[in-house]
Amino acid sequence: MNRKLVILGGGESGVGTALLAQMKGYDVFLSDSGTLRPHHRDELTAAGIDFEEGGHTAGRVLAADEVVKSPGIPEKAPMVRALRDKGVRIVSEIEFAGRFTRARKICITGANGKTTTTLLTHHLLRTAGIRAETAGNVGTSLARQIARGNEPDWYVIELSSFQLDGMYDFRADIGILCNITPDHLDRYEYKYENYIRSKFRILQNQTPADAFICDIDDPTTAEWLPQMTVGARLFEVSQQGRGQGAYAEGGLMHIGSGEAELVVPESGMKLKGRHNVYNAMQAALAAQLAGASNDDIARGLASFAGVEHRLEHVRDLDGVEYINDSKATNVNSAWFALESMTRPVVWIAGGTDKGNDYSELYDLVRDKVKALVCLGVDNGKLLEAFADKTQVSETRSMDECVARCRQIASAGDVVLLSPCCASFDLFRSYEHRGELFKQAVSNL
Repeated sequence: MNRKLVILGGGESGVGTALLAQMKGYDVFLSDSGTLRPHHRDELTAAGIDFEEGGHTAGRVLAADEVVKSPGIPEKAPMVRALRDKGVRIVSEIEFAGRFTRARKICITGANGKTTTTLLTHHLLRTAGIRAETAGNVGTSLARQIARGNEPDWYVIELSSFQLDGMYDFRADIGILCNITPDHLDRYEYKYENYIRSKFRILQNQTPADAFICDIDDPTTAEWLPQMTVGARLFEVSQQGRGQGAYAEGGLMHIGSGEAELVVPESGMKLKGRHNVYNAMQAALAAQLAGASNDDIARGLASFAGVEHRLEHVRDLDGVEYINDSKATNVNSAWFALESMTRPVVWIAGGTDKGNDYSELYDLVRDKVKALVCLGVDNGKLLEAFADKTQVSETRSMDECVARCRQIASAGDVVLLSPCCASFDLFRSYEHRGELFKQAVSNL
């Protein structure tokens, strides 16, 4: 009798898991409390996979031998609690899919920078002629990649804390922890230490044959790393001293050590900003460990153009630059964006607050922000935080917001969408928010 696998959530990871599980002979049932996107519904129907939407049938879900839960579903959801009470094993899509590939895996997590580091690492490997595919929280799910029959030399996988929470036997051959700053605290009982421990799950099951790369300048990482069991070889990156792996000094990045050291000028990269120096050093170290030559890594660093919705130049109009940083969904990410600005800023922020503490932005806002234009359903917390630090106004739609920014901005200013918050009050996703911003700016 085939094992019964229930999948909670019918997004990219859920549908990818359903396709892979069916291929591997499981008795598959997918259940989504919301409405599936039409292309996902069509995919499941075409594959003959049993599914439901608009609610969960408790009897069918609780009859599972194992459940794969979408990372978007919180532990406090009633169906998840019922499964826990019954003792049904709940895993993430990454944990499930990882059982069915022999490819080695570079796994990247962090509060900020993980998408850039993931795509840059993939770019460096491809530049070096190494067969590599991306998966996880960026692009195509790992389960779908494996279901398609892809078996590269390396998977480069972006992992959220939610995906890490559901991983138990999975192992990263190379693990990268970009940084840890408060984020998603609403999912972690508003306890920062819970989120920190979740991020450090990237270390689980690693052996001395594996590698772990981290930013030792990150205060939380530096504080918690000594408390963790690191079974892999440790590689540290730093811009404040000579990290045991890579360091930046005098405008040069030193990657690796000894005869294998690669020295690259920061000015030779298309990526700009201090945060991207950390991303580049971590990606380059991973590429070295995966077998890329220093010459290929240098070429790849020079040719990588960046990530959509992350400090993305949209347009210059009347002497004002418009920048889309919609992916900045937490305070630390917005801090790096504001810190990198060299012109007066008309700053767009707002959305679904995740337990944000805005105090670390106060000095930057006083020094750099000409005006804050709030974009959200409830802007009360932002108004309270910044009303005495800069000019503040409220808007309720992207078109209204961009029009307001154009009224405020003068030649020599920059209009920066760097929201600090999740997108789900007015938009489907940060990508949707960023696309509407670009469209509104293009229509000016």
